[in-house]
Amino acid sequence: MKDQIRAILDEVGGLACPAAQVGDRDDLFVKGLSSFATVGVMLAIEEEFDVAFPDSLLVRATFASIDALAGAIASLKGQAVAA
Repeated sequence: MKDQIRAILDEVGGLACPAAQVGDRDDLFVKGLSSFATVGVMLAIEEEFDVAFPDSLLVRATFASIDALAGAIASLKGQAVAA
């Protein structure tokens, strides 16, 4: 899952470095993710994982790190997050 998230971040996240260089807990906003880019990331994740983000998850914390995104996706799919 995290590899898929990194691929999405590389494609639409606009990070200042390749997502492969971003730690799972690193702050994505510090790495260059903009509020505007979070919309593209959200849409790409919804398509990739066949999920829909409810309004309650449309907050900065959901998009703050790869771990946070993986947790949100797992929650939406009713799965445990793999390390």
